[in-house]
Order: sequence, then C-alpha cells, then structure tokens
Amino acid sequence: MSRRLGALACTVSGLAILVSTPALAQSAAPADATFTVEDVVVTAQRRSESIRDVPFAVTAVNQETLAEVAAGGGDILSMSARVPSLQVESSNGRYAPRFYIRGLGNVDFDFNASQPVSVVLDDVVLENVFLKGFPLFDVQQLEVLRGPQGTLFGRNTPAGVVKIDTAKPSQQFGGFASLAYGNLGSVRGEGAVTMPLTETVQVRVSGLWNHRDDWVDNAYDASFADPNGKDLGNFDDVAGRIHIAWTPTDRLSALLTLQARDYEGTGTMNRANVLTKGSNELNANFDREKVYYDGGRNNFQKQNTTSQSLQVAYDFGPATLTGVVGSYQGKSSGNGDIDGGVASAPAGAPFKTPFNSETGTLNSDLLQNTYELRLSSNGDGPLGWQVGAFYWDERFNLISATFNGTGGMLPTIITDIVQRSESWSLFGQGHYEVTDALKLTAGLRYTDDSRDFRGQRVLGPPLDVTKKVGDEQVSWDVSALYEVNDQLNLFARIAQGYRGPSIQGRIATSNVVTTADSETVMSYEVGLKSRLWEGRARLNATAYIYEVSDPQFTAIGGEGNFNQLINADKGEGYGIEIDGDVYLGAGFSVLGGFAWNHTEIKDKDLLVAFCGAACTVTDPIVNVGTTRRANIDGNPFPQAPEYTANITLNYEHSLANGSELFASTDWVMQKNFNLFLYESVEFMQDTAFEGGVRAGWRDTSRGLEAAVYVRNVTDEANVIGAIDFNNLTAFVNEPRTYGVQLTKRF
Repeated sequence: MSRRLGALACTVSGLAILVSTPALAQSAAPADATFTVEDVVVTAQRRSESIRDVPFAVTAVNQETLAEVAAGGGDILSMSARVPSLQVESSNGRYAPRFYIRGLGNVDFDFNASQPVSVVLDDVVLENVFLKGFPLFDVQQLEVLRGPQGTLFGRNTPAGVVKIDTAKPSQQFGGFASLAYGNLGSVRGEGAVTMPLTETVQVRVSGLWNHRDDWVDNAYDASFADPNGKDLGNFDDVAGRIHIAWTPTDRLSALLTLQARDYEGTGTMNRANVLTKGSNELNANFDREKVYYDGGRNNFQKQNTTSQSLQVAYDFGPATLTGVVGSYQGKSSGNGDIDGGVASAPAGAPFKTPFNSETGTLNSDLLQNTYELRLSSNGDGPLGWQVGAFYWDERFNLISATFNGTGGMLPTIITDIVQRSESWSLFGQGHYEVTDALKLTAGLRYTDDSRDFRGQRVLGPPLDVTKKVGDEQVSWDVSALYEVNDQLNLFARIAQGYRGPSIQGRIATSNVVTTADSETVMSYEVGLKSRLWEGRARLNATAYIYEVSDPQFTAIGGEGNFNQLINADKGEGYGIEIDGDVYLGAGFSVLGGFAWNHTEIKDKDLLVAFCGAACTVTDPIVNVGTTRRANIDGNPFPQAPEYTANITLNYEHSLANGSELFASTDWVMQKNFNLFLYESVEFMQDTAFEGGVRAGWRDTSRGLEAAVYVRNVTDEANVIGAIDFNNLTAFVNEPRTYGVQLTKRF
C-alpha cells in the first residue's frame, strides 16, 4: 500500500509543480484578461468557506448544471459520473437510487438495505434508499464529499456524502418559473417564489411537476396490456416545499421546512434475452419501445413522502448553538415483471424465459426521525471547533408478494418485514492555524448502532424469524492544508470511516436471514486545489488509497435468486481524481473531471453463486457439495467503474441590445465496470457514454430565457444493470429526449 500511495502522491506533486510555475501560467493565459472564474463557496465542513480551503476532495455542482441535465425529465440518476468517482444507479426505477463514491456502495435493491454513501438534504440525513430519490428542484448547490465523512455527518458515511442545499428565503422578493416541453409527452414545470412577509419573517415556496407519457409497448398479448396505445414508460412526479425563516433578533434564527412528494410511474423495465452468451453487447432482441411481459401489472410504482424539519440557531457571541430536528414519512407500492419475458412462450421466441418471476410491494411504510445538536465556535481566531450529538431512529414495515407470473392477481407468497434501526453518536472537530499558511484539522466521532428485524410469511410456507445486530465504533480524521501561494493550496488527510452492521431478510425466496458485521475504512489522500492564469482557470486533483476491513457486500442473483449479505476479509481501492474549469476566451469556457478508480476484493476463500450455464463466468469455479460457486478474490467491487469522465463546453455571445446567445454541450463516460460480484463476459461492461446539447437566448435584465435541448443526443443504449438468475436479462439508460424550455426570473 505504501508504494501505491507514494506513486499517487508523486502524480499530484507533479501537478502541483506544474500549476505553480508562473511561466507556464502566463504562456497559457487566455486573451480576455479581465475575466475570472468565480470562487466556489461550499459548506462541506458545516461552515461557509472557499472550496480551496477544504482539506479533502469535494466537488460542487451549481444550479445551471442541475437545470441542464433535468430538462428532459432527468432525476438524480443523471448525476452519475458528472462528479469524479460518483456512480448512481437503480434497479427500482426513479424512487430508490443507489450511490457509490470511489467504488464503495451497495447493489442491494431492498428498501431496508444499508448504504455507505449518505445523502444530506438541508442538514437532514436521508438514510434509507427509499428517501434518496426525492426529486431535485429549487436546488442552490449540490456538493459531493469524497472519502469518510463521519466526523461531521450522520451515520454510515465511509464512502462519502452527497450534500444538497435548496434555495432559502431572503429579504428580497424574487423567484422564477420554468417550463420544458418535449418528446414522449414530457413536461417539466418548476417554480419558486420568495416573499418577505415582515422584517423578521420570510417565506419561500417552490414546486415541481415532472411528467412523461407512456412510450413503450407491451407486445405480449396479455389482459393488462393497453390495446389502444402505449403501456409503459410514464411517470408523474409532483413535489413541493415551503421554507419559513424567522429571525426575531440578530442572535436567534429559525427555519421551518415542509415537503411533500406524490410519485406514480413505471419502474425499471427488464428485457429478457437482450444479451447473448459470450458478449456484453445488446443484441437484435433489444427494442427500446417494446417489451414482452406476462406479469408485473406494467411495472407500476407509487410513492408518497412527507417531511418536516426545524433548524434553530442562537449566537451566544463566542459560539453558536444549532439544533436540527427532522422527520420523514413515506408509503410506496409497486410491481415488476422481473424476468422480463414469458415462460409460456413457444420455444425459440426471443422473449421466452425458463420460468416466470414477478414480485411486488403491496405496501411499505417508513418513519425516520433525526435529532442533532451542535455547538460551533465563532470568530476569526486561529482556533475553531465544533462539538455535537446526533440521534437517528427509523421504523420500516414492508409487505411484499410473489405472484404466479402469468398476470394473475393472486399472490403465491406474502411476506411481512418489520425493521427498527437506531443510531446515536457524539462528535467533534477542531482546526488550528499553526501559521498563516498551515492549518491542521482533526475530528472524532463515537457511534452506537442497533438494528432489530422480524420477518414473517403471511402466505406460503410458514416462517417467523427475528434477528438483531449492533455495534459501537470510534471514527476519526486528521488533515493538513498548506497555502503555497495565492494560487495553490496543498492538502493531506487520513480518515477512518465506519458502517454499522446490516440485516438482509429477503424471505420470499429463502428461509435464511443473513447479517453482515460492521465494516471500517482506513483512507489516505493527498491533493491540490489551485487557481491558474490570474484567476481564469481552476484545477483540483486528489490521489487516494483506502483499505476496507470486513467490507459488506450483497450477493444478488445466481441460479437460486439469492440476496444475501456477506463480509469479505479485505477490500482495497486507490485512484486519482481531477476536476476543474477554464475560460478559453472569445466566450468559450470548458469544465470537466476525470477519475481513475481501482477496486479489489481480497478474500481467497470467498465464494458466491453465479448465473449458471446462461453466462460465461471468468472466475475460478469451486464445487461445494452439489452446487458450484465462483471464487471472487481479486474482482473489482460491483458497479465501480474503473474510469469516469465528464466534460462541458460552454459558449456565450453578447448582442447589441444587452441580451446574449448561449450554447453548451456536455458528455459523461464510464468505462470498465462489473454488474455483479462474480465476473462474466456478459456482465462486465466496457464503455458507456451519453451527451447532451442546449442552446438558446437570454436577457438577464428582464430575467428571460428560451432554450432548446437534447438529452442523450446520440440515443445511446447503455446497459446499467442486469438480472442473472433466470436468463440474460438487462435494463438500460433513459432514451433520447428533446424539447424547448422557457424560464422567467423575477
């Protein structure tokens, strides 16, 4: 490990020498000498500061980028690869995304699964995957914090944090309204308004309506297919938010936030036999606008969530006391034709499957409550600190069913799962300016976790099982930031992260409830943050290496359709991340990022089930009794691309009347990622890329903007997931969308 860390550090050191060389900076300077890129302010350490002063890797995504990728109906999944080392995917449609940072994540599709990437919305942690798909609208900024973040943020953050901050009320009246209309019957309306009711009370109201028509045919002659039109692909996502800010004195402030979401749409569309044995390319059976389902009720999904949070802060002078109370409630239901085909189809039919698999959620109920209290120092002295306490409580009830797979309404198995999870912690962080150039930061957190599980079969073979897990750990971090000059900061960080023990109880297909012990991550990173060419460019780079002890993995699929938790002995990851932007002159600017991430499972004795004869396994095969297993030692983590990259080229041209024309094109790429724990030719993906274009006219003095857009402009069909227990079934990314968008700001 030391040699690898040294090599990575040398790479970043070389970049540091490069960006600190005045001669190079002058020779590469663009023609527009008066233009400078704006300084990025983040709250990655629970305080507002320049991104260059944060001693670890963090990337901020602004409002403009979020608006561009969402124009055609995109959601949080569209953020995948738009930040170095960030992967977002889902096999549950739009309402249960899974996040990965530097390869660390969890492919488990169940709602009670534990995730090592935390999503924090307006200072409230969204722990359950059920909540992480809350739509992005009226967002001020999205920040991705890479590496363990347990010192300051919530529970289970060994991989990192996706931090989302929405626009808050102010003393100025203002707002915006935006409407996009496009193909597939897509309509996206978003708006917000801030109203200062009095000198001490301000309100901001925002809302979203995101709609798409059905655009996919169910070509199988089943009773639930619509003979008069398309059958699948629709969604209606309606959400709203109210912020009420109250500042009765200069010292006291409060923010009450109320949110609600009502979502209904089509879930993930699995397609049978669209991969051919011996190839990872989509074959001639794939048709974007057609599926063959005999079950799943057209893969419908429904979800309703509501939330309430209150933040109160009091400035005592030397320190500020902040309390945050949040509560989320949610319900959902849905169904899916998991095999993606028809078992009763005649032999040779391209959509024939060995057997039917149809599962659904009859009802799920979620209640999450969080409480946080922290005290932070004020002032500009050399010493700064924060201390606090955090409590998280989640109660989740899931009633699911397995059907006969022929469109019948009567289930064959019904299961009822109840899980309660609790976590409480004490944390603190301090930073000290040793000199004007050198700042040291250290943090510590104690966490106590527990989970209680009970699962019963209401219908089917009797089963009543209970499990309980718990653990307590101390996590910490130490970092240093050194300001070489006004243009260049160097940093180094060592951090230990922690994820609590987990329970997996998919008792519809197994009598076994599995558990996984806690995993701990030891992470090392070095990097630089710089402004180049007299402020006309910005470049950040990080080299990292981490080792995971007892990493938690979910073994999904195999011929027996298992979903079980396992612990490997070790896991390792290392890589390089680069991001930045530059003004090229003449109205052109470019921004982008790149990451190389190597991940590796290290356990010589770890065996998992695999897809059987349907696919071409490249791992060593071991006979265990009458079954065969794949040895996954040395394999990459699942859904962990080795390379990710993004680039955006912008152009602006001013007109004589003060308005301007603009155009942009953005592209993302992911390369070399495995869909499962075992390796096979079919499920190891090569390169996936996707691009978009947007162009239009704006008049900032009147707050008007009109644009045309195309998302997935080349209509790429990228495999983003698969089902391996039945046949070579896969699902793909969103289709090409295009349309017009009008925006008014006031």
